[in-house]
Amino acid sequence: MLLRRLTVGAAVAALSALALPAQAHPVSTPPGRITVDVVGVNGSGCPQGTASVAAASDNTSFTITYSDYLAQAGAGSGGTEFRKNCQLALQIHVPQGFTYAIARADYRGFAHLQRGAYGQERANYYFQGMGQTARTAHQFNGPYSDNWQASDQTEYQDLVYAPCGEERNLNVNSELRVYSGSSNPQALSFMSMDSTDGSVSTVYHFAWKECPAA
Repeated sequence: MLLRRLTVGAAVAALSALALPAQAHPVSTPPGRITVDVVGVNGSGCPQGTASVAAASDNTSFTITYSDYLAQAGAGSGGTEFRKNCQLALQIHVPQGFTYAIARADYRGFAHLQRGAYGQERANYYFQGMGQTARTAHQFNGPYSDNWQASDQTEYQDLVYAPCGEERNLNVNSELRVYSGSSNPQALSFMSMDSTDGSVSTVYHFAWKECPAA
């Protein structure tokens, strides 16, 4: 009788497993190499030819480097100079049988903000044809004159993965804003999405999963 009960229980468990959809399994990194291509550029913060993308050799991340991404206010700056934005459409080619999500994004730059002025960095990213993630914002208050850094971390249960077996563009949106606030309107405040020596990039970190077998 005990043997029969165990056999029936095993059969029920097997049938239940068959009824569930196949799930992707987390992995550290996939084999082979990934590539990232820029297929669309739009925005005042990244004029054509001023943004470049490179994938890390260990498949853990990719970087975006900007060379003309600066927002400023005061000292006779134009009325639209206080806000700069960039929208990039990226085509990320991954090894067959794997998919990815963006687990963390590290934004870096340089800011010179007068006392009473403040700057903001805002960003979000999403896959083509899927809902946008919430736009996060980080604020820096003057007086401030140094490199700045801000990170957006996504909890494991909230990660959004690209659909397995499909190539969908990853849309990356970012924005810088600078406000004079209570500072002297004749004094310049600015915030850039790069460093003073151009060696700092924005880094997007991957989370990987192995897709279920077809």
